[in-house]
Amino acid sequence: MTQYLDGFVFPIPRNRLSEYKRLATAVAEIWKEHGALAYREYVGDDLSREGTRSFTDAIASTDDEAIVFGFVTFESREARDLANAKVAGDPRMVELVDNSGAGFDAERMAYGGFESIVG
Repeated sequence: MTQYLDGFVFPIPRNRLSEYKRLATAVAEIWKEHGALAYREYVGDDLSREGTRSFTDAIASTDDEAIVFGFVTFESREARDLANAKVAGDPRMVELVDNSGAGFDAERMAYGGFESIVG
């Protein structure tokens, strides 16, 4: 069976990266509790390549923002849909995001679910 992946990219204020890392670490555990096989997040380091559109352009980030790229792996789309419903209903998520001080803004996040075509 082919795995399913949710991918996302968004900006975070550079001066709040420590707070965001704490938030992401806690959120990763909740996702895994609810069925994610893996949860990964990375902060941008080398974001421009001549001839391509950069993540910073696509997200319209400012110089004082870092770009976070992440993905969550699931056994299947069905498992992803079930996990998403469980996470959305988990009261810890709202509390974590509301009290993190991380500067996370879901409205600036690009997100999508992906089926595997190679790998």
